[in-house]
Amino acid sequence: MTDASTLIGQLRGGLIVSCQALAHEPLYGSEIMARMALAAQEGGAVGIRANTPSDIRAIRAAVSLPLIGLYKDGSEGVYITPTFMHARAVAEAGADIIAIDATLRPRPDGSRVEDLIGVIHRELGKPVMADISTLEEGVAAAEAGADLVSSTLSGYTPYSPQMSGPDLDLVRALAARLRVPVIAEGRVHTPEQARAALTAGAWAVTVGAAITRPQVITARFVAGMKGAG
Repeated sequence: MTDASTLIGQLRGGLIVSCQALAHEPLYGSEIMARMALAAQEGGAVGIRANTPSDIRAIRAAVSLPLIGLYKDGSEGVYITPTFMHARAVAEAGADIIAIDATLRPRPDGSRVEDLIGVIHRELGKPVMADISTLEEGVAAAEAGADLVSSTLSGYTPYSPQMSGPDLDLVRALAARLRVPVIAEGRVHTPEQARAALTAGAWAVTVGAAITRPQVITARFVAGMKGAG
């Protein structure tokens, strides 16, 4: 078993590809996500981020990269790995790192972020990636024991900046304040933005829709071409 520091070290300076598809999307299916992850690995990704035990299990069988697992349950409020039950399922499916919602919003089971991080460490022996939306939440997550802090939820809470691109100011502020690695995630659309995130202090950058959701990529091209000619 690879220790946490080695796993996290493997991510440094690289691209993590988020391979996720929801039930209503064209590429939904664990076998498809496993193939997507394999394509990302062949393209040079340093890690994969995946949702649900079934997808994680299929991806684990297909690729050797560090695998960040989460379990979305619901669509409002805290729904990214909201409880220890979800975290255990993710770990048992083969995830190396457990991603959780670490915002300051109330959790569905009434637990606290620090409690969830602690029990994941003790019972599962896995490092935790804290998905946050503000500097305050990032600081709180690091103090609660998170091994990595990710800007994933900036723009997805009502009190965080609503932006069309990545929240590089948050990445920069987190990197300046925290001693744990900071992952840039959220609305990273181009290689230039990913590079800018590293320059802002990110340990690694996670990209999802710009790589793994063809319908989103197509819509962006279509919108950009309107009015031409």
